[in-house]
Amino acid sequence: MKNVSRKMLAAALAVGLMSVGGFAGNSVQAAAAPFTVPQTNHEVQYYGAKDLRELAPGEVKSPNKNPYGLVYSDAITKNEPGKVNIHPVTYNLNGNQIAANIYTPAGYDAKDGKKYKAIVVAHPNGGVKEQVAGLYAQKLAEAGYIMMAADASFQGASGGQPRNLDNPAFRVEDIHGMLDILPSFPGVDADHMGALGICGGGSYTLKATQTDKRAKAVATLSMFNSGIVRRDGFLSSAKDTTFQRLADSSAERAKEAAGGDIARSVGMESQDLSEETLKKMPTLYSEGYVYYGKTHRHPNSTFMYTLRSNLDLFTFDAAANMDLINQPLLMIAGSDADTLYMTKDAFAKATGTTNKELYLVNGATHIQTYWVPKYVKEISAKLVSFFNKNL
Repeated sequence: MKNVSRKMLAAALAVGLMSVGGFAGNSVQAAAAPFTVPQTNHEVQYYGAKDLRELAPGEVKSPNKNPYGLVYSDAITKNEPGKVNIHPVTYNLNGNQIAANIYTPAGYDAKDGKKYKAIVVAHPNGGVKEQVAGLYAQKLAEAGYIMMAADASFQGASGGQPRNLDNPAFRVEDIHGMLDILPSFPGVDADHMGALGICGGGSYTLKATQTDKRAKAVATLSMFNSGIVRRDGFLSSAKDTTFQRLADSSAERAKEAAGGDIARSVGMESQDLSEETLKKMPTLYSEGYVYYGKTHRHPNSTFMYTLRSNLDLFTFDAAANMDLINQPLLMIAGSDADTLYMTKDAFAKATGTTNKELYLVNGATHIQTYWVPKYVKEISAKLVSFFNKNL
C-alpha cells in the first residue's frame, strides 16, 4: 500500500462504489458472475424459431384426396416445374414443433441465388393452414411471392398440450416465429417481408406487427377481434355474463390444475344443425358452420377450445395500441359482413401510419371472402397490388 497514492486509492474506490451501487453515467460496470440455472427435463425454452426442415413426400399424411390435405378450390395436387410449388415444413418454436406449408412461385430454384419478397399468413380461429390461409398463400405465390402458412401452436398439425388451447400470447408469438424462420428458407429476402392475417389471425397479426417491424407491410382480411368477442359476446351480446364466465373459467383452471379433465367448448363443426336453426344464427356462425363443417371440412380444424382460455382472452384487444403500427396497412372486409365493425374500429385507431386503406368487398359476407371465386379474385388482386407497392 505504500506505493499507492491517496488519490489513486480514492479513484479506485469511487469506481468500485459506482459499479456496486449502479450509478448512472459512463462508469465502468463490474462483470457479474454468471448465474447457473439447474437443468431439468421440463425447462421452458424461449429462443424463437429455428431448425426449419422440409418434409419428404412420404412424411406428408393427408386425410383426403389432396396429397397435401388442402381443401380449397384449385389447390395444388403435385409439384411441377414452372408452376407454384408447395413445401410442407416443420420447425421448432420455443421447443414446440410447428407445422407449416411454404409456397414458392413459378420458376423458383433454391440454388440460383435469386431473392424473393415473402409474406407470412395467419389462419382464422378454428381454421388450419389447409383452408383459407392456404388459398391466399397460393394466390400470392402465383404473383411471385414466397408464402408461408403455419398452424398455430396447440392447433392443427402443430404440437403443444393441451390441444386447442386458445391463448393470444402464443398466437402472437406464432407470427413472430414465422418471421423468425422464413428467412432461413432459400431465396427469401429478409428485408422485404410482409404479414397477412385472416379472421382471428388478423387480430393476432395486428398485435404482432404493432411491435415487430420485420413485417414491412401489414394486411388483414375479415379481421375478428378474438378477445373482445370472447369477453363481450358477438355484437356485444354477452356483457351481462362476463363475470360469471370468468368465475367459471377460473374454477375450470383450478379443477384442471388439480388433475381434472380438460373442458372444451362444443365444436360447431361437429354439430348437426337444422336449416331452421341456422336461419336464426348470425350470418358469421351459420355460414361458418357450413364452411368448416361441410364444404371445406378438415379434421384438424375445430372449435373445441379449452374453456379456461377465457382467462387469457378477456384482456386481449387487437385494437389496443394500433397507433404503434407505422407500416403500410391494408384492412379488407366484406361490405355485408356482420364482423365489419371490428375492422372499422381497429382501422380508425391506426393513427401511427398515413399509408392505410380500408377496402370493402361489395356484397361479401365474412365467410364468403374465404371461398367465393369472384371475391377471392378481387381480394387477391387487391393484396397483390398492396404488397407490390409496399414491400
